[in-house]
Amino acid sequence: MIASGIAFLALLVLRVPIAFVILGASVIYFALNPMMASTVAQRMASSLESFPLLAVPFFIVAGAAMARGGIAQRLYDFADGLVGHWHGGLAQVAVMNSLFLGAMSGSSNADAAIDARTIAPIMRQRGYSNGFASVVSAASGAIAPIMPPSIGLIVYGLLTDTSIGRLFIGGIIPAFIITCALLLTVRIMAKRRGYKPERAKRLPARQIAARGQSALWALAMPVLLIVGLRGGWFTPTELGAMAALYAFVIGIFVYRGFRPSETYDLLRESALTTANVLFIVASAAVFSLVLALEQVPQSLLTSLLSLSDNKYVILMILTVMLLVLGTMLEGLALMVILVPILNEVTRTLGIDPVHFGIILVFNTTIGSITPPVGTVLYTVCSITKCSIEEFSRESLPFLASLIGVLLLLTYVPALVTFLPNLLFR
Repeated sequence: MIASGIAFLALLVLRVPIAFVILGASVIYFALNPMMASTVAQRMASSLESFPLLAVPFFIVAGAAMARGGIAQRLYDFADGLVGHWHGGLAQVAVMNSLFLGAMSGSSNADAAIDARTIAPIMRQRGYSNGFASVVSAASGAIAPIMPPSIGLIVYGLLTDTSIGRLFIGGIIPAFIITCALLLTVRIMAKRRGYKPERAKRLPARQIAARGQSALWALAMPVLLIVGLRGGWFTPTELGAMAALYAFVIGIFVYRGFRPSETYDLLRESALTTANVLFIVASAAVFSLVLALEQVPQSLLTSLLSLSDNKYVILMILTVMLLVLGTMLEGLALMVILVPILNEVTRTLGIDPVHFGIILVFNTTIGSITPPVGTVLYTVCSITKCSIEEFSRESLPFLASLIGVLLLLTYVPALVTFLPNLLFR
């Protein structure tokens, strides 16, 4: 285990991609145990032999089709109609746009990248600093992993045998709370810096309704998810397939945002994203086996319970630990490694698995926009050419806002569990 730990740290320092860091450390561990040498390949293969895991590529395809299908522009126009007259109007639009896009992409990276490519350049032209525009793009991406169809929630549900439908519904209220917190943060910062609204007055209700009607087919997708899951018409995997088909039909025949000839490029892009996600899952599954063999879950449980048997105290300790670890490890990999360990802790303390799933995914998402290894941070900065120093400085108010929401969700479980308990009795 010592050699494996040294290898893990060395690869991390060398900035090797996190999936290979995890896999490399695991390979060294099993290489020192010749009788278990074949375990790595077996574990990687078996971790992906899951029918519900098919939901991941389906929702990735759906998100890509939605992004290409002319839907993003219609959602942007609708968001502009709703909040463009507020202080820092363009930044407010970016946040609202992320709420809508989050209900389609399920990925903070994808959502932040869209805003960084489309809205951030316009913000710079209107006088916003590059750091502020970059941070708004990244921070608003924190909404997507909480809104259904979240890839992180699908993986968490598979790892803990928790209803993915309940997790999806449980993320709705938190997603709106995150949106409101970011809108308020933007308003405060915009008033201090003199960032003007996009227009002096609110658009007439008729114009807002017309923009909403134009985006209606896109806004119908989250409704399809909720109704399909609540009605028991589809499993999450089947719902992913339906969402992908729906996105193709709307993108090609209704909005005419892309041509059938572009399908290959779209599927190729989706396949690369899927391969990246599933390789992390497979690699982390091997590493979680190493932790299980070394009885790390039992040791952690004993250590935590020696500190306190109050679940809220333990949740605070876990929150701080996850925030720190999230700055160093990719969120999905961190989740796959830690969930088998933390699942035993939360069950012992009687913590609702849906509640813990939401705060865990949100926690790792916050880590993704912080240095030194924040994946969303680097995605956005590579697009906007913003320095890490400027990004880190500008991000402080937004991080404070997101952490405040995290604490609220942690200590008021009903904000997460109310809707699932209401709809899934």
